[in-house]
Amino acid sequence: MKQVELYAQVRYAVRIEGLSQRAAARRFGIDPRTVGKMMMFSVPPGYVRTKPPVRPKLDAFIAIIDKILTDDKGVHKKQQHTSKRLFERLRDEHGFTGGITIVKDYVAGWRQRSQEMFVPLVHPPGHAQADFGEAIAIIGGVERKIHYFAFDLPHSDAIFVVAYPAETTEAFCDGHVQALAFFDAIPQSILYDNTKIAVARILGDGKRQRTRVFAELQSHYLFQDRFGRPAKGNDKGKVEGLVGFARRNFMVPVPAFESFEALNAHRGVLPQADERAPARPYRDDRRASGAGSGRDAPAATAAL
Repeated sequence: MKQVELYAQVRYAVRIEGLSQRAAARRFGIDPRTVGKMMMFSVPPGYVRTKPPVRPKLDAFIAIIDKILTDDKGVHKKQQHTSKRLFERLRDEHGFTGGITIVKDYVAGWRQRSQEMFVPLVHPPGHAQADFGEAIAIIGGVERKIHYFAFDLPHSDAIFVVAYPAETTEAFCDGHVQALAFFDAIPQSILYDNTKIAVARILGDGKRQRTRVFAELQSHYLFQDRFGRPAKGNDKGKVEGLVGFARRNFMVPVPAFESFEALNAHRGVLPQADERAPARPYRDDRRASGAGSGRDAPAATAAL
């Protein structure tokens, strides 16, 4: 059985990019019949592989290759290791018996994954950012901390906010379900921080190992994920701004309700929330309502 992440990639290629099942099979190196099965399920039924395939000739040398490539970052570009030179060192100094092709493929992938990503200040339509914020509220007569899921469409400045008792996996998934239902469309991509709900581990080369729950959510809705750099909140500045905006405008004065359902019914529906908070500095005086997301709709991957 294939990993959940591969399911999402194959399904995205066929459903969104328009590849035929046979073309997708060639791209991902799998049997066309397997692609057909993947199109029937958003997540793999039954057993899922927990470890990547073993590369017996290369795996023992991965740590050496990673160290050489990492050290190269402090060397003049014209004196960094080429794939050919790295292969020669592995062969002559470390007894590597494999071919140059597997070394070249690994080095190419390593360099692609380690490139620094710069988030543009101009936001194209059809892309979203998501995060959690915290505030104080009185629920059922008790003052407590609440956690609210914030979802922002930077191009149109449309927003969605909904509150929960805690920042849990259930809240994360339910927040996506409610936000996407509110906008009645699925964005092409969503930008996140490195929350443990979505990212199980950040590997040495910067690649994210996704959690099973997040991979299933992504495979179901077929959006692409993007992650900001650790401790670099400006990578997702729009939703960071929304978190502060929601706290200052929706949570002042301190909200007091009998339940979270009552709180969200009163403030979580954005047209209502927008009437209470006319001060957010939108570009071109755009408003935070469901209608505002219409500017993003033509570029969304699909309607719900």
